[in-house]
Formats: sequence, C-alpha cells, structure tokens
Amino acid sequence: MAAIGQASEAVATTPALARARQRAAYVPDLLVEAHRVANTVIAGWHGRRKRGIGENFWQFRPYVEGESLSRIDWRRSARDDNTYVRDREWEAAHTVWLWADSSHSMLFKSALAPVSKQSRAMVILLAMAEILARSGERIASPGAMDPVSARNAAERLAAAIDLHKDTDTFPDVAHINRHSDLVLISDFLDPADAMLEKLAPIAKRGIRGHVLEICDPVEEVFPYRGRTEFVDPENGGKLTAGRAETLHEEYRRTYLARRESLAENLRRMGWNFITHHTDQPASTALVALHTHLSGVPNGGIAGVAS
Repeated sequence: MAAIGQASEAVATTPALARARQRAAYVPDLLVEAHRVANTVIAGWHGRRKRGIGENFWQFRPYVEGESLSRIDWRRSARDDNTYVRDREWEAAHTVWLWADSSHSMLFKSALAPVSKQSRAMVILLAMAEILARSGERIASPGAMDPVSARNAAERLAAAIDLHKDTDTFPDVAHINRHSDLVLISDFLDPADAMLEKLAPIAKRGIRGHVLEICDPVEEVFPYRGRTEFVDPENGGKLTAGRAETLHEEYRRTYLARRESLAENLRRMGWNFITHHTDQPASTALVALHTHLSGVPNGGIAGVAS
C-alpha cells in the first residue's frame, strides 16, 4: 500500500517472492509468540453463546404465555412464586476469515517499536486463529486456507501461509459466504476513498468486517527534524526534506484525517475499526477483536485499541 511519508528507516525494496520467503522463514517463531499472546487472553473467551437448541444448560428465564408447558422447569419454579423456563445453549459456530497484509509498507519498523508492522500483524493473526479454534469456530484465510474446524487451526494456518506466496495488497474475498466474519489486518495507508471502494461491496454482501489498522508510533507522531530522506517502500520513490519539522502539522492532519474518514465510513457500514500501535502489547488488539467478534456492544472508545 502507498505509504504516507515513510522514513528512511523502512526496509529497502526487495522482489515480491523474496519478501514472501522472508515472511515464511519467521512464521514458526511468530507462531510460538502467538500461542503465548493467545494464552494471556483466552481465559475470558467462552464462545459466542446464545439461547437455542443444544445439549448444555444456558439460563433460567421467566415463562412467557403461549410457550409450551413442557419447557417449564417445575423444580426451579417451585422455589418462588414465578414460573421459569430452562433454556439451552446454542454454540454459534461459523466461519471467520483472517487476512494480514504482506506488502512492503508492513516491513516498516522504527526505533520506537520493538517489532515490524508485519511481524505484529502475523502474531495477531495466528493468536486470533488460536483463540477462535479453542472456541470451536471454523478458521479460514483468503487464498491460503479453506475453512477448517480443528484445535490446531493456528498451526495449519501458519503452514498454509508458509506455502502461500502472497504478493497481493488486498485479498480475494469473492468466495466468502454471507454472514461470515472477515478480519483484515493492515496499515491501510492507501487513501480512505480507495480503501472504501474495495470494502463497501463486501459489506453489502452481508459479510461482517473487522478492520485492524497496524501503526508504528513514528507514523503517527512524525518526530523527524532537520534534513531527512523519506522513502516510499512500495515504489521506491524518495522525498528529501531540508527541515522535516516544517512538515509535521500538515503530515499529522493528513494522516489522522485518513484514519478518521476510514473509521467513520466503516462504522456506517456496520463494520468495526480498531487501531493498534506496535509499541503496545499484541494482547490489546486481541482483546478488542475478541470484543467485536463476540458481539459485545460498546467494546471500546471509538473502536481504538492502543
């Protein structure tokens, strides 16, 4: 994706295939880290349960006139003057599609962050797969892995990513079914209008979207001063600023306006938008995604995890 003012700290341009091989080389280490991160948040995840036909007890609730008398729990009703129905649980398992951007701009890592954007995106992707797999969900990845329901879904996804030499900056989602969940992880540095042209048709198909923006802290605060050379990691274009500090205000306005426009339009579409900074723990992004995937209302202020 076209970066906004990426500095010379960005990794030099490499052929797409070499980049894919580089990513595959560190997938095993990222899987280990993903398991560690997932274990820090897994205790609060119990699946997206709701009332329905099932084997397990869900809740007692007051009897509503017109319901079958066979549903009344007479033992519980005998405890007080109310009549109660015993509801059973329905595990709402369905497919969650997970995708992380692997374009050049995701390789960026400044001195203010412990990891690159791509490394953090992959950890979150695999940790999310681990959590969802433990909840009994079906996991898939556009172009890399068809839906699977297995406890080792994270390992299978890591292996699929290792084999899949993805050079696309946006996934092919034409085959994703209505009512599935789609998690997109990227820096989303393209203009907001361009991104919305891609995302709006997906939302209209009834797919529930969860957009996670990965941000290096340097990209947001723009701390540069003096003579600075900025390099676009996607096309190699260069911009040399004699006094970089003079660009600070205009850069900040442009960068934050892009984010706010994308976030506001996604919310109008019924999608979730989350921002995660790479100098923060990966678990913060997982908690935010968990909240939205669980359908919990008011899952954060303006949908931002930081």
